[in-house]
Amino acid sequence: MASPQLENFPEKIALLGCGNMAGAILTGWLNAGAQPSAFTVIDPHAANVPANVRHVPAVADLAGETFPVVMLGIKPQMLSDISGHARALMASDALVISMLAGIECATLARFFPDTRPLRIMPNLAAALNASPVGLFGETIAEDDRIMITAWFDALGGAVWLEKEADMALFTALAGSGPAYLYRFIDALSLAATRLGMDSDAAQRITMATVAGAAKLAAAAQANGDSPGQLADRVASPGGSTREGMNVLGADDALIRLLEGTLAAARDRNIALSSLTD
Repeated sequence: MASPQLENFPEKIALLGCGNMAGAILTGWLNAGAQPSAFTVIDPHAANVPANVRHVPAVADLAGETFPVVMLGIKPQMLSDISGHARALMASDALVISMLAGIECATLARFFPDTRPLRIMPNLAAALNASPVGLFGETIAEDDRIMITAWFDALGGAVWLEKEADMALFTALAGSGPAYLYRFIDALSLAATRLGMDSDAAQRITMATVAGAAKLAAAAQANGDSPGQLADRVASPGGSTREGMNVLGADDALIRLLEGTLAAARDRNIALSSLTD
């Protein structure tokens, strides 16, 4: 029996492609109480498909079976080549869930007429039920939105975007953001190593520091305190922490670096929309 949060979860959903992101979503839904029997994974290369989840290598193996919900877990560049196979999976008025960065609803509607496109963007923390999930679907009815919100709240938290154009920046921040945080963690550890600390110790200390800081930031946010306020509390005037923060804050160096990082990812997401034009 599914958890109350997922009581209206589809009884039948196909995942076309099950790479890292689709696999994280699948794992998160199973963790939240979805039944393995609800899922059919179609992927010739999928590894580690969870127990009791049906897995077939190709659409042809389903002998014409269709699904009311189809999630596209392929790369955006593959859409044109695989669209015919995908369409064969879709029942009339199917909900088509797409995590294809940059591919707009109008493009999905062109490839899959008589369906309801829904764009989503989570990150890999969906597997831990800890990912924000951006959603956009202009043809999704209000009653369906309520139901769909529950599905993606189960992965961490659903965020409906007001404009489809917002998806490019949401993807850069929430979809790609973990990679930038991992790079920061790695860089902080490497910096300590270059300054003389043992590399294993630097990694352990950095991971513990980041994990604890994230928990504290989340708790503080619940009380209305921002991460910036927390930073100022740690950095006493004239102290060592403030000296380090002065380096990060000089000429808005850190903000400008991250602004450029997000802009580059956002612009690439926008460029991806032209791949199927």
